[in-house]
Amino acid sequence: MVKDGLKFAIPPFVVGMLLLFLASLWAGGKIVLIVLGTIFVVLGLFVLYFFRDPEREIPSDAGAVVSPADGHVIEIVDEALNGSPGQRISIFLSVFDVHVNRAPLAGRITQVIYKPGRFYAAYRKRTSEENEQNIISVDPGNGAEILFKQIAGAIARRVLCWKQPGDIVARGERVGMIRFGSRVDLWLPTGAEIVVRRGEKVAGGSSILAKWNSAA
Repeated sequence: MVKDGLKFAIPPFVVGMLLLFLASLWAGGKIVLIVLGTIFVVLGLFVLYFFRDPEREIPSDAGAVVSPADGHVIEIVDEALNGSPGQRISIFLSVFDVHVNRAPLAGRITQVIYKPGRFYAAYRKRTSEENEQNIISVDPGNGAEILFKQIAGAIARRVLCWKQPGDIVARGERVGMIRFGSRVDLWLPTGAEIVVRRGEKVAGGSSILAKWNSAA
């Protein structure tokens, strides 16, 4: 579990337990207290569930580009980046998905740019450009770069990157988290062979989205 999860889970859980305790002492509003107490306890348990951080089996396939997030692939489109042709894969994360993000491939982080913005629903196309986000670039070692974005959604109000420019990351390594529903975009240059399909369920760090010979 991500350590920040406790500070979000403990308050509603404690409030819920206190309400249930009061319900055992006060007959007058017992039903109301039991209902409210149960709601707060369940909320606290759900927050713990949301902040889970399971281990993943990282593929060792040469050239594998793994998913940076859990969720469903909602878009695969041709998209130029700074004049360079490529493709964008967009992944939607519901509140029931793991929200820890992982490096798509091994390399050196060259940029981490925070961009303030809106909080449109994460499945809408305009979120890729207009929502609050972290833009993270990774150089696999030959000067080429891939880019992925941690994008806040209508519920998510915080994008967290745990890495800095210059950090070396391994494929599938944890790099950050988005809190409470969101979207992650991955941009790959022309030459990457996309092997995932729109609508597929993917797991961060273990699902292969593409094959790319970065040395080519």
